[in-house]
Amino acid sequence: MAGVMAAGEERKERRILVAVDDSEESMYALSWCLANVVSENPANISKDTVILLYAKPRPAVYTAMDGTGYSFSSDIVAMTERYNNRVADSVMEKAKRMCEEFSDVKVETRVENGDARDVICQVAEKLDPDVLVMGSHGYGIIKRALLGSVSYYCAQNVKCPVLVVKKPKSSVSN
Repeated sequence: MAGVMAAGEERKERRILVAVDDSEESMYALSWCLANVVSENPANISKDTVILLYAKPRPAVYTAMDGTGYSFSSDIVAMTERYNNRVADSVMEKAKRMCEEFSDVKVETRVENGDARDVICQVAEKLDPDVLVMGSHGYGIIKRALLGSVSYYCAQNVKCPVLVVKKPKSSVSN
């Protein structure tokens, strides 16, 4: 991203927003970002801030009875919320551990509630990072048509540059 720095040139602090979730693709994108974007400074003096963002799904809102006549107790809703909180905590801890080997980089974390597309775009708008880094799940055309691509949506809707990192497929020996 940045070229070779001249002697005595001061490096600009960059704010790098990295969207993380519980997928291998997401963690690969963070790892790639740390190795190829954050650690590019030859003097290993980083003034970068990596902002880890996790979009926690909102708990589903149910009426007392759904269309089938089954009721949803508040215990089930609370259990789902606890599970979502545990996943968010687990993802953030794993991501923070990955960042620890880069001692000069500052790490911030944000957990926001909502659809990943909306959360990522809203946080990118609010924080105005230098770059947004995301993993690609590599869905085929059918899944992408049905589920939509979060990375594609964000690339089309945020103002900052978007770096989509695709995890290489493991090669199979013949």
